[in-house]
Amino acid sequence: MDLSSEKIKRILSKYKFHDVAIEELQKIHRIYPEIKPSPDTYTFSDSSQRDLLKLIGNVPVKYEGRSYNFPVQLWLLDSFPFTPPICFLRPTSNMIIREGKHVDAKGRIHLPGLHNWDYPKSSVVFLLNEMIVKFEEDPPLSSKSNKEPHELLAMVSNFQINDGSVRNHDQHNNKVTVIGGGDLGMASLLSIVAKCKVGKLVFIDCTESSTKGGSTDLEIFSVPNVEVSKDLSSSAGSRVLVVTANAWSSDQSYVKVVQTNVDMCRGIIPNLARLSPNAVIVVASQPVDIMTHVVWRQSGFPPTRVIGAGCNLDSERLSRILHINLNTHKQAWVIGELSDNKVPVMSNTSLNSSIRPEIAPASSATKPLLDRGFEMMKSKGQRSWSVGLSIADITNSILTDLMKPHSVSTLALGWGGIASEVFLSLPCVLGANGSTRLAGVSLGEEEDLKLKDSVSSLTNLMGQLQL
Repeated sequence: MDLSSEKIKRILSKYKFHDVAIEELQKIHRIYPEIKPSPDTYTFSDSSQRDLLKLIGNVPVKYEGRSYNFPVQLWLLDSFPFTPPICFLRPTSNMIIREGKHVDAKGRIHLPGLHNWDYPKSSVVFLLNEMIVKFEEDPPLSSKSNKEPHELLAMVSNFQINDGSVRNHDQHNNKVTVIGGGDLGMASLLSIVAKCKVGKLVFIDCTESSTKGGSTDLEIFSVPNVEVSKDLSSSAGSRVLVVTANAWSSDQSYVKVVQTNVDMCRGIIPNLARLSPNAVIVVASQPVDIMTHVVWRQSGFPPTRVIGAGCNLDSERLSRILHINLNTHKQAWVIGELSDNKVPVMSNTSLNSSIRPEIAPASSATKPLLDRGFEMMKSKGQRSWSVGLSIADITNSILTDLMKPHSVSTLALGWGGIASEVFLSLPCVLGANGSTRLAGVSLGEEEDLKLKDSVSSLTNLMGQLQL
């Protein structure tokens, strides 16, 4: 691998683990000599930019007895190889991306090897091998037009069912499944029934967990369009999966309690994902940022389709306080970890504006208002029915393709310069296909420190869990 150009050497000199990164690049060249390094500028979702090294080339994929070359692009962050690359397909002009389990609509690649990256056990060589295996199972590219006999044309017929009838059917299927008994599960179910137009709502009480279900009362006092079940297969074909299951116990340490929740989800989430492969998963299990991260890994879904209830309730409360009590008429969000480290931010558009909202940069004018509203909000406690209403609000935006901004727990990697794989509440526009993050902005020093503390604590906790 030629690393001798001045531009490549200049960029590599800024890498935190320079010597180790070079060793890894040499290993890649020995196994995949056609993968070439190139210097370039990467633009993060918050519009910030950074000069990085990217790897470009093709991965060989066999499908139905024929061989294809799938072009890929791997951006190496300056903490490589201790952090995973950001991976994309880079289709040619006559290719189209097939959104699926491992690739989103923008060509971003999501694989277990990326989600579970742990250097030195993980490497780009292993990642490329995994790409080949996964792409052979579910090819993420096809030809744009069948008028030209392209080598990918053979795939088109295999995609017709997913591209037409299934996707259109999903748009009209308002089936929702709530998983997990207890007060939160019941509150979520009743709130969704009251707020959302659901064709069918399935309530699955996880009796194998320590949650105390209310499913018996639902069966006694039947609710229209609600099915009570203990069988995960009844969730099949759901558009939204709401996970409220918790397994709290005061007899364990905090890490052990969270591990119990992780273990419980391990027996639930993969099956739910298999039964409803096009669903959006809304997580309310606690701690929500950790559990949303866990559910994302266990589902194999793109991160846009796994979101946590996070700070949505706090955000709606803050917006109302600012609007009613402080007369700002601006939308506000609470972002960050659902803890004492959460941070208020304000939109640059009014509450009823039809313009796509953006986060207003920190300023001396908005900070006093946000701080005052935030203090007023702290006096309001959270109850199960409050969180249930918040979950219904999120669910409604997905079912109706509302494209409404919510502060929900989402993959924060790349937002505002965050270089760790953590989930935090960030403003996202929610619709039928899940979430789209709003671009980040520069925060005040105090707010930025809180987010960094959360990233550190969440990363530390994830490192103690057996996933």
